[in-house]
Amino acid sequence: MEEISDKYRAPALEKGLDIIELLASHGEGLTQGEVAKALDRSQSEIYRMISTLVRRGYIDRSISGDRYALSLKMFSLSQRHPPIGRVIEAALPRMRAVTRKAWQSCHMGMESNGDIVVVAAAESPGNWGLALRTGTVVGLWNTGTGRVLAAFRSSDEVDDLISQHRLAVGEPKLDRAEFDEHLARIRSVGHELMPSATLTGVTNIAFPIFGPSGNVTAALSCPHTERVDEFEVPSMEEVTDMIDNLADDLTSLYGGSNPFRKGS
Repeated sequence: MEEISDKYRAPALEKGLDIIELLASHGEGLTQGEVAKALDRSQSEIYRMISTLVRRGYIDRSISGDRYALSLKMFSLSQRHPPIGRVIEAALPRMRAVTRKAWQSCHMGMESNGDIVVVAAAESPGNWGLALRTGTVVGLWNTGTGRVLAAFRSSDEVDDLISQHRLAVGEPKLDRAEFDEHLARIRSVGHELMPSATLTGVTNIAFPIFGPSGNVTAALSCPHTERVDEFEVPSMEEVTDMIDNLADDLTSLYGGSNPFRKGS
C-alpha cells in the first residue's frame, strides 16, 4: 500500500493543502516567510502556491499585502456539502427552539472579506417580529454582530478588518476611538447588549461563537423587541441567558470552546 501511495502522490496538490491546513490554525494570518518556515519549503515554491490560492479565492491577502489568511470560500463551498452545511442545519433547529421560547428572532453572522454577513436566521413565532434575511450584509461598528466579531480578535486583526470593511447601507463612518471602547467593554463582559443604531425600540443582544482553535467564528445575535401589550413573554434578561446558552451550544457544535469564559 505504501508503494501505491508514493506512486500516485501529487506533490503540488499536497503543498497547497499543507498551506490551507496551516492557515486554518492561524486565524490572524501568516506572512509568506512564516508559511515557508513552518512547512520547511523554499519561499519561491510557497510564493507560487500562495499566488494560485489567492487567485482562486481560497486565501485572502491583507491590505498591507504581507499576510495571508483563509477566505470564506471554503465555508461557501461547504454550504453545498458537509460538514459546515450540516453544522448550520443542526444549528437552525436549535435557533428555532430558542425563538419559540423567547418570542424573539435570532441570526448568526460571519465576517467575509470585511463584510458582516448573516449566514443563518430564525424568525420569532407569532404574527409579527423582527428578523434579518440570510445573506444580509450588516454594519461592522454599529451592530452587535459586527462588534462581537471584532471584539474577540487581536489588535492587528481588528486593524485588518477595518481596512477591508465596506460600509453597509446606513452605516455611519467609523469612529475608531469609540469603537475601541466598545470592543474593550465587550471583551470584559463576554457579549454585547446595545440599543439598536438602526431601529428605535430594539436592543441588540450578541454573543460570540468560537471555533476549534479558539478563534471567533461567528456571532449569534437577537434583535430584541419589547412588547407593551398584555401578552407575557420572557424578559430581556431571560432572553439574554437563552442566547448565551445557545452560543455555547453552537460553539460546542463547531468543536470549539470559549477561551474568554471564566473556568474554560
